[in-house]
Amino acid sequence: MSETIIYTSNLCPYCTMAKRLLSAKGATFTELNVDTTPGLREKMVKKTNRRTVPQIYIGDLHVGGFDDLRALDLDNQLTPLLANL
Repeated sequence: MSETIIYTSNLCPYCTMAKRLLSAKGATFTELNVDTTPGLREKMVKKTNRRTVPQIYIGDLHVGGFDDLRALDLDNQLTPLLANL
């Protein structure tokens, strides 16, 4: 089964906003904190080719960061993506 995964770090306002948006949409997600798990940031960078957090996956789709997630929401594309999980 597909899931929503969000890579986060401590004290990241964009991570907080992304989690709030997903929660407001009724989405459940797995949060992976790169500050608390040794080696996780390096794995995230290899997987996404990006160093910044948040990095969000909805199923197999790499959404990107909060701005990308918000853009999907503004284009009315986020709800259908979450519904397909």
